[in-house]
Amino acid sequence: MSNAPKKKVTRLDYCQFLLSSQINYTQTYFADHSAQFSHDAINRYAAGDQIPPRLVWENVQSQIVQSKNGFVIFDDFVLDKNYSTQMELVRYQWSGNAKEVIKGIGVVTCVYVNPDTNQFWIIDYRIFAPEVDKKSKLDHLREMLFNAVHHKHLLFRVVLMDTWYAAKDELLFIEQLDKIYYCPVKDNRLVCMDRTSKKYYPVDQILWSQDELRAGRLVHIHDFPAGHQVKLFRFELSTGRTEYIITNEVSQDWTPATQDVWNWRPKIEEFHRESKQVTGIESCQCRTARIARNHIGCAMLVWVRLKEVASQTGQTIYQVKHGMLSDYLRQQFRSPAVQMTLA
Repeated sequence: MSNAPKKKVTRLDYCQFLLSSQINYTQTYFADHSAQFSHDAINRYAAGDQIPPRLVWENVQSQIVQSKNGFVIFDDFVLDKNYSTQMELVRYQWSGNAKEVIKGIGVVTCVYVNPDTNQFWIIDYRIFAPEVDKKSKLDHLREMLFNAVHHKHLLFRVVLMDTWYAAKDELLFIEQLDKIYYCPVKDNRLVCMDRTSKKYYPVDQILWSQDELRAGRLVHIHDFPAGHQVKLFRFELSTGRTEYIITNEVSQDWTPATQDVWNWRPKIEEFHRESKQVTGIESCQCRTARIARNHIGCAMLVWVRLKEVASQTGQTIYQVKHGMLSDYLRQQFRSPAVQMTLA
């Protein structure tokens, strides 16, 4: 074993480990496979750095191909910590992936989509920790959307988000920014069918004519300002479930076009899957919030880099990541570190 002094770990070193490793993303695995860095040095780095979400934007902005037809999509996902004990930032919360309440760290994400090129990029994120910062997921959405418009100066036309974010204040805030939204509402969301009616009905109890099924219908949502109308659409998903979509683009008069817009929303779920599968974002087992935040930040930066290489080489992120393992296997076939023998 070498007696050479161990080096100080940098952010670049930690990100390089997450990018290069294929199966294990822990500090112990990092130290075990590094001649330069001790476990203590790695932990000191992780506890001492401060990676704010803005670093994602600083690293991704040069990659983004903007479009006036762009979408900004909001959603959240949970980093599973079901088997953790006494980890800061971990709380019980609903996981859309697990379809149940689990222990984990919640992350609210914002993805930019260019529908003209069929490309998407993570542009912002927030750790959901209301016990720490007193902010709800809706607070994080407003903050990130405001930044996208007024600080990032992104070109986009439409905001897409899930049912959880379809609250009155958020929808009116999007309108104040002069943007269009498309989002689903729950079956029990109350609406009335005309400006003068005082009768509100759950959307799943509305009777629809064939013309309305084709073109949508104007409705007033309960508790919205007087006279405020949105367009409501109803369509069947491939799973057999009925979806109700509202939009402030009241000129929209074609249900299939609404479906086409809504079909871009899964791009953010694609990002969530990729980040979990190729960056190790879910793998940090350290207990302190600072280390967890830095690990998540580094994982986001690794996704940005993998996305850049994938775009440059015409590959998927998975092909780029697994290609490094393929290179290793080819090297081992040429010159095995351990030779196979047979009797």
